[in-house]
Amino acid sequence: MTLSRRGFIQGSAAGLVVAFYVPTGAKALPKLGPAAPPPNAFVRIAPDDTVTVVLAHSEMGQGIWTGLAMLLAEELDCDWAKVRCEHAPAAAVYGHPMMGMQMTGGSSTTNGEFQRYRMVGAVARDMLVRAAAARWRTKPAKLTVAAGVVTYGKQRATYGELALAAMKLTPAADVALKPPAAWKLIGTAVRRLDTPEKITGQAQFGMDVQFPGLRTAVVLRPPAFGATLASFDGAAALKIPGVEQVVPTATGVAVVAAHFWAAKLGRDAVEAVWTPPADGGVDSAALMTSFRALARTTGALVADSPDIDQALPSGAHEAVYEVPYLAHAPMEPLNCTVKIDGDRCEIWTGTQFQTGDQRAAAMVLGTSPDKVTIHTPFLGGGFGRRANPASDFVVEAVAVAKAAGVPVKVVWTRDDDIRGGYYRPAYVHRVRAAVDGAGAPVAWDHVVVGQSILAGTFLEKFAVHDGVDETSVEGIAESPYLAATAKRVSLHSPRTPITVLWWRSVGNTHTAFALESMIDELAHAAGADPLAYRLKLLAKHPRHARALTTAAERAGWGTPAPAGRARGLAVHESFGSIVAEVAEVSVERGRIRVHAVTAAVDCGTAVNPLGIEAQVQSCIAYGLSATLRSALTIKGGQVQERNFHDYQVLRMHEMPTVTVHLLASDAPMGGIGEPATAPIAPAVANAVFALTRQRLRTLPLRLEVA
Repeated sequence: MTLSRRGFIQGSAAGLVVAFYVPTGAKALPKLGPAAPPPNAFVRIAPDDTVTVVLAHSEMGQGIWTGLAMLLAEELDCDWAKVRCEHAPAAAVYGHPMMGMQMTGGSSTTNGEFQRYRMVGAVARDMLVRAAAARWRTKPAKLTVAAGVVTYGKQRATYGELALAAMKLTPAADVALKPPAAWKLIGTAVRRLDTPEKITGQAQFGMDVQFPGLRTAVVLRPPAFGATLASFDGAAALKIPGVEQVVPTATGVAVVAAHFWAAKLGRDAVEAVWTPPADGGVDSAALMTSFRALARTTGALVADSPDIDQALPSGAHEAVYEVPYLAHAPMEPLNCTVKIDGDRCEIWTGTQFQTGDQRAAAMVLGTSPDKVTIHTPFLGGGFGRRANPASDFVVEAVAVAKAAGVPVKVVWTRDDDIRGGYYRPAYVHRVRAAVDGAGAPVAWDHVVVGQSILAGTFLEKFAVHDGVDETSVEGIAESPYLAATAKRVSLHSPRTPITVLWWRSVGNTHTAFALESMIDELAHAAGADPLAYRLKLLAKHPRHARALTTAAERAGWGTPAPAGRARGLAVHESFGSIVAEVAEVSVERGRIRVHAVTAAVDCGTAVNPLGIEAQVQSCIAYGLSATLRSALTIKGGQVQERNFHDYQVLRMHEMPTVTVHLLASDAPMGGIGEPATAPIAPAVANAVFALTRQRLRTLPLRLEVA
C-alpha cells in the first residue's frame, strides 16, 4: 500500500474525511533506522470533529483499541468523546516500530508505539493550529487549544472545520511532545472504546464476515501427527443438502457448502483412508520419559560458570518440574475468509500476523504481497495462536478458495484446533542447587528440555543461537536470584512431529514455575519465611523487592490466613515488567481452590491503569487454567482431548478475587498483556505446599491421594 505525503480526501456518506500523514524523517521516528517505513497514516478527522485512530495492530481483548488512541489523543488535544478506532489494512507502512513487520505479540504494542502514536497526534495538532493561524492571520503561538477547539480571542474553530486546510500543509519535521507533567489523558483510568459494540453484538469478528456468494468450508485434517491422506471418497458428502464441493487440500479434504452445518455434516460423511504415522505415532507420556532422561545431561549452553561442577556437591538440592502441552483455545475458533479475483485476493481474518499472512497468501496464489488485501476484524482471543510464522489457517483457506473457485470462509471447530492445531510445548526442568550456611543459593545447575518454537521458522536466525531457542529459557540465566550465583543453564530441544507455537507469556510460563518453586523449596529448607528469604536475595533488585513487598503486604502476609487456607507467593520479570503475586488457597473435596490473588505490577509508565488491571486479571485467569486444569495428552500421534469438556479451563465460579496494585515507576515501559501469567502457577503451588506440605512439581497441580 503506497500513501502519498499529502494524504487523501475521501467522500463518504459521513461527509468529507481528511487524513494526516507523518513524514518518515520526523523526529518521532529516530529509532527506526534505515528500515523505517514510508510516510504513515494513523488518524482521520471528519467534518463532524470525529477523530478516527487507525490501529497498526490487532485488538484481541488486550485494550489497545483504547490505549493507542489515548496516546494519539493526548498529543492531539482532541475531544476524547469523539475518538473512534479502526484496524489498519495490511501494509508496510504499519510495520511494528521494533519488529519491522506488521504484527501483534510479545506484549510489545503499547511500549513499541508509545512514541509513534504520540508523535502522530502532535504533528496533526501542529498542522491544525497552523491552519487556524493562517485563517486568522496571526502566529500559531498566540492560539490555544482545548478538546479539539482552536481559539484566538473571540474566534474559534473546531478540528473538523480546520482539517481540510490543515491537510494541505507540510507536516513539521520536528514537533515537541508533551512532558509527562502535562499529560491529561495518559495515566488516567479510561473505559474501553470497544466495549459498547461488543456488548451489543455489533462488533465484527472474523466469524461474522458474510457477503453474497460466500461459501463455508470445513476441512477434514489428519487424525494424528504424521498421518497422511491415502485416498478419499466424497460421494456421500455431496449427497448432504447444501454441500457443493469436496476439494482435496495439501493436508486433507475440504467440504464446501452453502453454510457451516452442511459443511460439517459433509465432512463427517467423507470416507477417507489415512496412512498411519510411522512407529505408531508420537506419545506424550513417552516423550516426557525421554525428556526426563535428557534432563540428566547437559544441553546447549546458555550460561556456564567455571567450576560449576565443583560448586555442586553430591546431595545438592535437586528437583524436577514438568509442564504439559497446552492449546490456546481462544473463545472465537479460527476462521479465515478468502475472495480471489484474478491475481488479487481479499482476506478477512482475526490475525496477529498481517505481514506474514500477506506474504504466505501471495505465495499460494503465485502473486505479489501487494495484491493481497487483509482486513482485520476483532479477534476473539489470540494468545499467540493467530501469530503463526507458518500462517497455517490463512494458507489453508487461500488454497481451499483457489481450488473451489468461489469465495470461502474456512471455519475451524474448537475440536479441530484442539486436536490439530499448534501448542505450547511440554517441558521438563531439572534443577540442582547448592546453598551456603544461610541457605542462600551459591551454585545452580538448570537443564531445560522441550521443543523449540522457532526452529524451522524464518525467525530461527534471529532468536536461535548455538542451538538455544531464547524463548525456551527466557528468565532463567538473567534471574535476579542468580545474579551472584555460579550457574550453568542449558537446553535440549528435541524434535517431534508435534506442531508448537508461543502461548501467552511464552517461555516464562514454565521457567517462572521452575524458578519460583525451587526458590520456595530452598526457603523452606533453610527454615526461612519465603518472603524474607526472597527479599534477602533481591537486596540489589529494588523493583522486584518492591513489587514482592507490596503484594505481600496487601495480601496480609505475616498474618494468619482464614481458617483452612494458606498463602504462597512468586515474583517474575518478563517483557520488561515485574509482577509479584500472592495466592490464597484451600483444598475443597480434594481439589485445589484459589480464593484470592493479590498482584503488584511495575510496568513503568502506565498509559491506562484500568486496562492494565483488566490485563492482569485476564492473565491470572488464563494462567490458573494451566495451573489447575488444562493439559493435552497425545497417544498414537492423536490428541486425546477435544473440547472444553475434557480440555478444561477455569470456570467462572472458580475465578478468585483479584486485587491489582499498580506501582508508580519511572522505569522503561514494559509489556502488560502477558507478564502476570507467569507467576500464578508457582504462587499457587507454593501456597499448596504451605497448606498441605505436598510439593507439587507438575502442572496442572494434582494433590496426592492419601
